[in-house]
Amino acid sequence: MKLRIKKLNEKAVLPSYGSEFSAGADLYAVLDKSKIEIPPHETVLVHTGLAFEIPEGYVGLVYARSSLGTKRGLAPANKVGVIDSDYRGEVMVSLHNHSNILQEIDNGERIAQIVIAPFLKVEYEEAEELSDTVRGEGGFGSTGKK
Repeated sequence: MKLRIKKLNEKAVLPSYGSEFSAGADLYAVLDKSKIEIPPHETVLVHTGLAFEIPEGYVGLVYARSSLGTKRGLAPANKVGVIDSDYRGEVMVSLHNHSNILQEIDNGERIAQIVIAPFLKVEYEEAEELSDTVRGEGGFGSTGKK
């Protein structure tokens, strides 16, 4: 599958996969300066300089990079970004610093990863009753230790 991407900034870098079997392709920071600071427990909007033409029936899902999350406490503020197929604006990542230490992002640094995935469009229908299952109404932790 080929995906059309428009560079909105000459410094923008097309997404790239870290290995042959990576599901997510890395997104790169495009900054007006050499680096930006993200204070502890603050969120900063980071530009990628890219717009995507995601096909109908697919969605772009923006996830944290595990190395940024575990080593530096940086992850998307909204946990998972959703890029709809009809959106043609710049993809940006709202990076949140969960740590107690000032973090810096360098221009061109990998800041998140994008996964392109198919999805089902459903019609939501109200019902008086739902079918029974073994689990039933068991919620959080109901299928684990007792």
